[in-house]
Amino acid sequence: MFENLSLFGLFISAMLAASPVPLQSEVVFVALQTAGEVALWQMVLVAGIGNTLGALITYWLGRGVNHWRDRKWFPASPAQLERGHRWFERWGKWVLLLSWAPGGDLACLVAGVLRLSLWEFVPLVFLAKTGRYAVLGWVTQQALALTA
Repeated sequence: MFENLSLFGLFISAMLAASPVPLQSEVVFVALQTAGEVALWQMVLVAGIGNTLGALITYWLGRGVNHWRDRKWFPASPAQLERGHRWFERWGKWVLLLSWAPGGDLACLVAGVLRLSLWEFVPLVFLAKTGRYAVLGWVTQQALALTA
């Protein structure tokens, strides 16, 4: 029961962290890993899926950018959107491999604005987001081993 509830909480925090909601899922991930109640591979998979779904929310906001651009809650300024366009002009869809990094959600938003195919968007973002959690899990595991 605790395992399922913990994974659900991780999923929600990972999903919201990749959406316009300001949240850090890494804290939840490390806390859950430190508790040792859930297998690391399950945590990485659940967090990766949640973070990818959150990125899809941002992507769909980008698809409607012209309609929502002037709303106060819209997650990017015109300058940020322009910077995202420049990234895509220079690097193309491969910039989505940095979607895990600070500012990476802007790449997801611009991918939506540019109407990048979901067949291209989802695999790149899933690889980036899940890879980040795998590295975080490995680093946390190494740190826990040092303190044991």
